[in-house]
Amino acid sequence: MASDRSNQFRPLPMTVGGHRQTLLGYWHRRFLHWTLPTRDMIVDAEVRLLLRASLQSDASSKPTLLLVHGLGGSDRGTYAIATGLLAWSMGWNVVRMNMRGAGDSASLCPRLYNAGLDTDLVAALVATGEISPHVGVIGFSLGGNLALLALSRRTKSIPASLLGVVAVSPPADLAACAHELEQPSNRVYETYIMRSMRKSYRRRQRLLPEFYERGRERGARTIRQFDDAITAPYGGFRNADDYYARCSCGPHLQHIRHPVLMLVAQDDPLIPCESVVHWPLPASGIVRREVFNTGGHVGFVAPTVAPGHFWAAERGMRFLADLERRLASSTSSFA
Repeated sequence: MASDRSNQFRPLPMTVGGHRQTLLGYWHRRFLHWTLPTRDMIVDAEVRLLLRASLQSDASSKPTLLLVHGLGGSDRGTYAIATGLLAWSMGWNVVRMNMRGAGDSASLCPRLYNAGLDTDLVAALVATGEISPHVGVIGFSLGGNLALLALSRRTKSIPASLLGVVAVSPPADLAACAHELEQPSNRVYETYIMRSMRKSYRRRQRLLPEFYERGRERGARTIRQFDDAITAPYGGFRNADDYYARCSCGPHLQHIRHPVLMLVAQDDPLIPCESVVHWPLPASGIVRREVFNTGGHVGFVAPTVAPGHFWAAERGMRFLADLERRLASSTSSFA
């Protein structure tokens, strides 16, 4: 199915609206913490990646959920925690990925991550597949773009353990998103994001002073300026435009060969809906794009069984659980 304007997402009337949904998502999840037993997994890819795994007692017989955070996030992201807690309650193992240098992984790899490091996601998938035979992925915002990029560009490298991918509020066109963030109505978001990104760069510069130039972040007041001055040159791109063109998942979606669910809100203040929905999908229907009138950016606040009123977590886990059940049923029938 190319596009599905489903009416399953039913927020309370007073919570409708892009900014309301976005900010309420933050508000309702702000106190969520991961308290389940966890062990660190170190994945050696081109760099060392930090994954945090919480395993059921019979882990090898349970499906595993790999969570991928967004820009400025880490394994402590509350949207990921809300989703992980729901998955755990459903009997799934939960692995929370840190992109390069994110969160506590800076001591392992003080490098900058970017939207195009799909080989890192593949390495995390391979490592997660060693836990149990069935793995599902849920990526949020930039993490959703990364997961979709990996599926479309690294098809031959994707392990057989992958069930499917859920992308919540994925920025399929990075240039369009950078432009949208510069709009006056989004100043509060860009200010918050830029403060975090400048702080992150300074941290990496202190850890690798011979690699990262001191003070390079000072003139960056917008995402595009930051990407021009830092992300592009240190990521091997000519400039921000080159980075956006080469790392946006949109142009590659039609090459995906694994089940995908994309959750998109028309009123997402950070990601223009048209920049996500106008890309062609595989004719096979293996990619499902559900577009909702409201939901904001990784908001999707509504009555749900998921912690933090995060309806997208419930929808995503239902999608992956259905895939897992079908696979288990087909395997049983074949046996």
